[in-house]
Amino acid sequence: MTDTPQDRPGGVGLDKADRGRHPDHTVNTADWDPYVAAPLTPEQEAYYLAPQWRLMWWKLKRHRLAVIAGLILALMYGSIAISEFLAPYNLHSRDTAHIYAPPQALRLFHEGQFIGPFVYGYDSTLDIRRMARIYTENPEKVQRVRFFCLGDAYEFWGMIPGRFHLVCPAEGGTLFLLGTDRLGRDILSRMIYGARISLTVGLIGIAISFFLGILIGGLAGYYGGWVDNLINRVIEVFQSFPQLPLWMALSAALPANWSPILIFLGITVILGLVDWTGLARAVRSKLLALREEDFAAAAYMMGASPRRVIFRHLIPSFMSHLIASATLSIPGMILGETALSFLNLGLRPPVTSWGVLLNEAQNINAVALYPWLIFPVVPVIVVVLAFQFLGDGLRDAADPYK
Repeated sequence: MTDTPQDRPGGVGLDKADRGRHPDHTVNTADWDPYVAAPLTPEQEAYYLAPQWRLMWWKLKRHRLAVIAGLILALMYGSIAISEFLAPYNLHSRDTAHIYAPPQALRLFHEGQFIGPFVYGYDSTLDIRRMARIYTENPEKVQRVRFFCLGDAYEFWGMIPGRFHLVCPAEGGTLFLLGTDRLGRDILSRMIYGARISLTVGLIGIAISFFLGILIGGLAGYYGGWVDNLINRVIEVFQSFPQLPLWMALSAALPANWSPILIFLGITVILGLVDWTGLARAVRSKLLALREEDFAAAAYMMGASPRRVIFRHLIPSFMSHLIASATLSIPGMILGETALSFLNLGLRPPVTSWGVLLNEAQNINAVALYPWLIFPVVPVIVVVLAFQFLGDGLRDAADPYK
């Protein structure tokens, strides 16, 4: 994306005569006379004197796809704080009368009359030949959806007991908008709870990866010489291993008797320890170019320690690039956790994540009979695409030449 004078606040870069012309007109710098140019307005001064993060924000707002992706991610990450309230059912609630029940369609009109959101109840029969329940919707069973209601009991964040939900099924009815699994558990509720684990893994993993990448890459780029050669050889050794088999080997090394919390922490540490190499090389290359700049040399000659030069002068110079890199790395963390849990080498029940939910879709026969079991892959795709679009927007906004 280009930053033309017409895109800037108040027509920054245009003199008084040019501001009234066609918006596609550009200023000829050869004809511009600084002695007759109009003084800058407060809005123009704010543009030129704004800090880097504000300039990035002005550029990012013009990238509509990135803004939409950011809003989607903000909503999804905000939902993990109130998963218990958003889910229609408790995470472990089972309805043995509705095993492998198909999704119920949400409707608004019944026999031509508007009655609000509702679903039709199920009639089930047992197919002896297929040894499966057959569900059919009964139009006579109109079950209205309740909002801001009392439903299944839960413990908010495992500490505060409650029963208040955003939506609940009708009294004595069901509300399986995405169907149920082999134990009669609501898939939509489990996807909402699973977001808390899957999305958090990416944030914690990237924090570990960021710390290692900036520290190790900063040392290589600032000192150079044998330090740079040694760190580069270590990075090459790490990158020579296939990523997925390395994840699998490290995950399999976790003790089977660990608690779910320790398993969760172990997976995040593994993802962070494996993913730091790319960021370290990016930091190294940036520091090699910036350490010879005048501001870095001036700080060193004034007695600043290497740590101060790196963390107070060099790294802030390309922090926008690091933010964009982090945004593009988080999807890899989420996909890594999903892949490990899908292969039964990552998180295990009773912990619930999107990868754990997809573990039940390994049986192709079950997927053929009950295709709604693969619905947990949808939020994975949405989150990964949203991070990619947001990362592209941040990368363009952070580029001073665009």
